[in-house]
Amino acid sequence: MSDSQPQPPSHSPRNRPAGGGHSHGHPHGTSPGGAPGNPGPVAAESATLLLTGARLTDGRTVDVRLGGGRIQAVGTAGSLPAPAASRVDLGGYLLLPAPAEPHSHGDTALTADSEGPVSYTPDEVQRRATEAALLQLGHGATAVRSHVRIGDVHGLGPLEAVLQARRSLRGLTDLTAVAVPRLLTGVAGADGLAMLRDAVKMGASVIGGCPDLDPDPTGFLEAVLELAAEHGCPVDLHTDGDDPARLSRLAAMAGGLRPGVSIGPCGGLSRLPLDVASRAADQLAAEGVRVTCLPQGDCAALERRGLRTAPVRLLRAAGVRVAAGSGALRDAGNPVGRGDPLEAAYLLASQGGLRATEAYHSVSAAAREAMGLPEVRVEAGFPAELLAVRGDRIASVLSLAYSRIVIHRGRVVARTSAVREYCDSAVAVALDLPRQGRTEPGN
Repeated sequence: MSDSQPQPPSHSPRNRPAGGGHSHGHPHGTSPGGAPGNPGPVAAESATLLLTGARLTDGRTVDVRLGGGRIQAVGTAGSLPAPAASRVDLGGYLLLPAPAEPHSHGDTALTADSEGPVSYTPDEVQRRATEAALLQLGHGATAVRSHVRIGDVHGLGPLEAVLQARRSLRGLTDLTAVAVPRLLTGVAGADGLAMLRDAVKMGASVIGGCPDLDPDPTGFLEAVLELAAEHGCPVDLHTDGDDPARLSRLAAMAGGLRPGVSIGPCGGLSRLPLDVASRAADQLAAEGVRVTCLPQGDCAALERRGLRTAPVRLLRAAGVRVAAGSGALRDAGNPVGRGDPLEAAYLLASQGGLRATEAYHSVSAAAREAMGLPEVRVEAGFPAELLAVRGDRIASVLSLAYSRIVIHRGRVVARTSAVREYCDSAVAVALDLPRQGRTEPGN
């Protein structure tokens, strides 16, 4: 996998019928970065790209000029000049800050259909982690946080493979690794703690794990927080959240740690009595502990105790900062997981009681904040991390988010185009629907 310059879309999105069904998103121009006409990511970031005719969430139709990996200018349609070769027509598309994926498992992704034991050879883990990150990129996530198990018989091999995938994906998406040890206390945990230290030195930028699985959950948490404070790393822990006393201790211990602590998926909070869950939410909010929920279901790191997601409205009402992730991507945790942040937002809006704008915020701005990434707005000066989806408002793109164009560091890195056609019937003719075999204008 190379860090080459994707080519601008060869056809205007405006000339494509409104979508239904799916085609696979893919990065463009993946020939070797040194090939003629394929500048590397640094050169690509310095190039200027003009997005024309994009609709914003406030209803305006604008042109957006990108350069140097940032948004240079936003103006009324037709007001920003640029060479024709550097234009992307976004007529019919809603332009949004790109989502980010705060909770994935690249080392186990795409293993649900494996025959026999799952392979954890470095080459196989790197292949899975790379393919998973690209699938998530095609959905719109330009940054991915991958939880990677360390220890047991595989040692640091899976982490090394995910870090290699991160290097190979540079310029296409930002992949970060969370080191996830199993045990950190007692005789058995001594090796796990030593390996966790090695993982941080190797390049794991976040410290994770599941205190619930350690014989001494408090001791596990103490070890994680001490190492995180020593290295200035954020903490991202797995917990079901069904033990209010344990959550209270976690909140008290984690309070004040910078750059911060996230926990999730916390589906067990939904199984607690309302008053107990409310007190737990108040404690998490008071100590600044973030929650990352998984609307599509739990991940394989936890025992499956039901498919209820965290009580997002209750947490938000208490002041907890809540992000949403995808969790399992076709592994034992969810054999049909799609890794699509817009699906997570759709579920929060359709079942979690959030407004569509709040739901999208959970997979974009809140997810980026949880990952320590800079804020993105469709305004001059902000990072050019953008997603264009066919539609005119957030509710409609969450309902029918088929055709998407993904922009990372100011360049188009993936596009999914969907076409729906109907048979040539009287109804289709009367409604002027796209029909099979009919040539579209401009094609």
